[in-house]
Amino acid sequence: MASDVFVLLKTYNNSTKVDLTHDLSAQRAAVDRVLSAFRSICGPDGVSLGEAVREQHGKDESVHKCRPPDVVVFPRCVEEVSALAKVCHDHNLPIIPFGTGTGLEGGVGAVKGGVCFSLRNMDQVLDLHPEDFDVTVEPGVTRKALNAYLRDTGLWFPVDPGADASLCGMAATSASGTNAVRYGTMRENTLNLEVVLSDGRIIHTAGKGRRPRKTSAGYNLTNLFVGSEGTLGIITKTTLRLYGIPEAMVSAVCSFPSIQAAVDSTVQILQAGVPIARIGEEEREKNRYRYLTAYSTDVCVPLSRLPQIIVETKEDLLESRLTGPIAGHVGDGNFHCLMVVDPNDPDEQHRVHLFAERLARRALAMGGTCTGEHGVGLGKRVLLQEEVGPLAIQVMQGLKETLDPKNLMNPGKILLQGDP
Repeated sequence: MASDVFVLLKTYNNSTKVDLTHDLSAQRAAVDRVLSAFRSICGPDGVSLGEAVREQHGKDESVHKCRPPDVVVFPRCVEEVSALAKVCHDHNLPIIPFGTGTGLEGGVGAVKGGVCFSLRNMDQVLDLHPEDFDVTVEPGVTRKALNAYLRDTGLWFPVDPGADASLCGMAATSASGTNAVRYGTMRENTLNLEVVLSDGRIIHTAGKGRRPRKTSAGYNLTNLFVGSEGTLGIITKTTLRLYGIPEAMVSAVCSFPSIQAAVDSTVQILQAGVPIARIGEEEREKNRYRYLTAYSTDVCVPLSRLPQIIVETKEDLLESRLTGPIAGHVGDGNFHCLMVVDPNDPDEQHRVHLFAERLARRALAMGGTCTGEHGVGLGKRVLLQEEVGPLAIQVMQGLKETLDPKNLMNPGKILLQGDP
């Protein structure tokens, strides 16, 4: 019996390998067929097969290994994005949108090969309405670039995830950051999106040219795409809320006898209505650049559970023999663990992985979320299922199948649809 089972498994595995090899060969042939079409759309300089360029666009700042695409294209406008997407759709080629590559959950890896759409050449600030406190930008515009553009207007865009990320990429990952306590996340600050769907059609989630501060008209398509991580469409424009630059800012440094006392103080400050913008930013920035090979993970819990989870997480770090600080903007219940990892030590990597899973499940048990701002990407797909439940996952899969029936948009991310 044992021998029979072994033979059956061996046959199955060989068959699977043959199928995968055939699929990869067919995909490479499809890429070869469409290169001339790509070059006719965005010019000969807008298409790259170079190994270094492909590797650059196959990884982010996460610990997930590089998965380079088969080809990288550099569209210059939404019309080119649409035309490129139509070609990919006709030839069943996966599409992976790429902004600045500052993500932390492997969201840009081409796990099934395909075409990376690098959007860096679409870098215009299109419509600024200072009297209405809003602006529309293309995906190549970063947070710092926008605020430099706004310097003389008395306005700024306050959502700050730490990195100088693309604003459309920030919308795609539902980024937030240290200012979220006062100004909210990308979900609260995105008014409208222009999105290219997998078949090249272009939609405007709140209606073309519309930018009201609030609306109750129909389904909230804008927030459907905010946080979709490129799995539903390519964001080619975003309209954002702006804010007046504060006339004065005051900072203070306080010492506490324990972690519990420090977090309790944060909660009490917020409950008292003190207008705090940031808590923990300086340490977070120092840690970001000090530990360039660190593994970073985040969770978010209700404020009342924050003291308990931070104390338990600190104990877990010590027991797991891991090195790394706990930092972040705890005023909204979101914090990060930044752990130094030796890439040549499998045991340490395994301990980090187990610690991250325990941390996420600890947050879920307290009524929180497995990720406050990093997103799901590759690393937290199983945890997402545990967080929202099977029926909600089915609804998400139904939405994915409606908007992307061929599963071409950033396949293998967020939802488990077979191992990449």
